[in-house]
Amino acid sequence: MFVIKKIRSFAGATLLAGCAALALGATQASAETIDQIKAKGELTIGMLVDFPPYGILNTDNKPDGYDADVAKQMAKDLGVKVNIIAVTGPNRIPYLLTNKVDMLVASLAITPERAKQVQFSHPYSAAQIVMFGGKNAKISKPEDLAGLRIGVARASTQDIAVSKIAPKDANIRRFDDDASAMQALLSGQVDAIGCSTTVAAQISKRAPDRFENKFVLLQQEMAVAMRPGEPKTLEAINKVVDKNIQDGEFSKLFEKWLGTPLPELKKS
Repeated sequence: MFVIKKIRSFAGATLLAGCAALALGATQASAETIDQIKAKGELTIGMLVDFPPYGILNTDNKPDGYDADVAKQMAKDLGVKVNIIAVTGPNRIPYLLTNKVDMLVASLAITPERAKQVQFSHPYSAAQIVMFGGKNAKISKPEDLAGLRIGVARASTQDIAVSKIAPKDANIRRFDDDASAMQALLSGQVDAIGCSTTVAAQISKRAPDRFENKFVLLQQEMAVAMRPGEPKTLEAINKVVDKNIQDGEFSKLFEKWLGTPLPELKKS
């Protein structure tokens, strides 16, 4: 009888321990990423390091650039340390979905297809393609390109954008790369070029007060990517992003790296 009671007691204790373990596991499984970040005191960010000036490796071989500064600012606002891990274009979303990183600050443009895999924060950045020409050139809309010589890098995003909106009599001149198109503008071979704001900033440094942005051809907004189904995490990161947009901190960082203020962003 004593043995039977002892066995029953042991079995009961084992069952209780098992239930407790299951309950703990369920609690841990249900905890959102933001809870885990605060518990461990560290934010692990996946970031491209081959996409200057958004993501680079500095002279100490550490991640740097606009995205790195954004990641550091986010960690500061959350009151935790930051750990930045280099990712590539193809593996950045798999790294996120397999929990190798907490979230991505990896120049990830918001698209409907990607939104099926991850949840996006409000935009923290944008890449703009602009029409860039002489200050005296009267260009403010696509129709004004009629009869003008427009330079673009061949088969680039800007080539596609300009070809789509240019009047039939616009003379689109295609160059091997952005550097060649830039030189054509500086030497007067073309009246304007389609280029990124980064290239436009480089031209402005070389030829101050000669050129200006005429109008935006295309804007791709970028956001922090998180695992889906975590509303608490999304809310926390949106608050951090909104704060830094409103107080101008992200714009300062953007201008530091890209030489131009942060474009106006539309919340997704």
